[in-house]
Amino acid sequence: MTEQRIATSVLVIGSGGAGLRAAIELAERGVDVLVVGKRSKADAHTALAAGGINAALATMDPSDTWQQHAADTIKESYLLANPEIVRVVTEHAARGIEDLERYGMPFAREEDGRISQRFFGAHTFRRTSFAGDYTGLEIQRTLVNRAAQLDIPIHDTCYITRILVRDNVVFGAYGFDLDTGKRYVFHADVVILAAGGHTRIWRRTSSRRDENTGDSFRLAVLAGGRIRDPELVQFHPSGLIEPENAAGTLVSEAARGEGGILTNDAGERFMARYDPQRMELSTRDRIALAAYTEIKEGRGTPNGGVWLDVSHLPREQIMQRLPRVYQTLLELQMKDITREAVEIAPTAHYSMGGVWVSPADHSTGVEGLYAIGEASSGLHGANRLGGNSLIELLVYGRIVGEAAAEYSASLSAQQRSHSALDEARSEVDDLLAADGQENVRALQRALRNTMTEHAGVVRDETGLRKGLAELDEIEERIRDVGVHPDLAGFQDLAHAFDLKSSALSARATLECALERRETRGCHNRSDHPDMDPAQQVNLVWSGPGRIEREEIPAVPEEIASLMRDVDTAGKLVE
Repeated sequence: MTEQRIATSVLVIGSGGAGLRAAIELAERGVDVLVVGKRSKADAHTALAAGGINAALATMDPSDTWQQHAADTIKESYLLANPEIVRVVTEHAARGIEDLERYGMPFAREEDGRISQRFFGAHTFRRTSFAGDYTGLEIQRTLVNRAAQLDIPIHDTCYITRILVRDNVVFGAYGFDLDTGKRYVFHADVVILAAGGHTRIWRRTSSRRDENTGDSFRLAVLAGGRIRDPELVQFHPSGLIEPENAAGTLVSEAARGEGGILTNDAGERFMARYDPQRMELSTRDRIALAAYTEIKEGRGTPNGGVWLDVSHLPREQIMQRLPRVYQTLLELQMKDITREAVEIAPTAHYSMGGVWVSPADHSTGVEGLYAIGEASSGLHGANRLGGNSLIELLVYGRIVGEAAAEYSASLSAQQRSHSALDEARSEVDDLLAADGQENVRALQRALRNTMTEHAGVVRDETGLRKGLAELDEIEERIRDVGVHPDLAGFQDLAHAFDLKSSALSARATLECALERRETRGCHNRSDHPDMDPAQQVNLVWSGPGRIEREEIPAVPEEIASLMRDVDTAGKLVE
């Protein structure tokens, strides 16, 4: 076994937008930083974000303010967002956009040079900046280019299995190379966790294979961190059903925003039953619930979906405004959306909960460990506003970079632990030696089936308890896996760690979903159909059976006074 030791002041786990923005801040401050990611930096999950990035720039609507942006965010979170985290993101959003401009981001602009902004659902004003329908891809490219200018080392194909901790203080991380199996011991003063969410634990998801498997959750919990609101998961209404290997791939909400209509198998525009005013321009949680109900009550398509149709729109409009949707359907299904309807169903899209972090600097309670982006929690509550996640990456990426630099400089020595390192090393050794009967991929599928069946769009106590019982069985079977690296690399070992992360994330999700006995935002309990004011708390999970209720601070008056229902006339959905 070859094992390389690498020392750096700060180790960033995850090479998406959040991790790169933190690394850039550190490098600009002259701090030694290393970024590792399990997939190529050019293809990190941030690249999939289509719609746009929010900031109250007031370039289009002079009345917009960060306070109004904060009010819209808290209102739409069903009062579960942390008001201080919301304040930090909205107040510093304009600076986040300025940073991107400084790095060369090609925003869409008005003729006079102002950054264009468009409406997104549940926003009072136009505050979503964009670059075509591939904003996330452009942000990722911009950050990768800036990181290259600063000579930031980014190590792709590196899988982190453990964060190394001694007496609640971080001293590095352990991992291996996906291609060669070479092991790495990273010694670091600070670890920044930016490894995404846990949406891949459902059968249909907008995440691609082998990403968002809950790695952040497991790494944080094993290091002594906690998970806040894992049950709050945004299901996007429009994920593809076929082909099987791409099930859940998103059909952008722009398709509804441009005038697409939703029908059940009988041809009825079913949104008239659920939101007659807004119809297809309703919010994500309502449309996902409506589609789920149609399918569950037997009015769905033969494949268990509903129809989304844009074929009545002019061909030029589709080609100009929905180029990515057109291309995706052509590639995956050989379907021409200018002529045919598309079969869709709700798909797990975004982890609104995540690692518990403090509002000031996203520290986790484990000294030297920070979490950012979809790995963290506190901004979105029970419903995420479209465009808010991309700005969160920039705002807290910068703040965490600053905090990490100061923390590293303040250390007089780094205490290490041989036993923590031995434990990480033996975990990998044991899996490589595992020659059991169980197939890792088959167990991943079993887990995804369990979560889809019992913890999907609609939940109830009976189903959640069944889900936990099935998870007990799956965890028992995980003990008997076989892991067989081959000439192609060590993907099999990575999948085994993905599976461990997914099982932990599933348990956190099921236990908190059982505990939240109400319906609020994305969390629909058919046995508790009303919102319960007593449940306006965050649920914080620190391990099997350990859930604490955390009070949410009061909303400041300057924000509370601006909270109201937002009309949808002429607005793109979230």
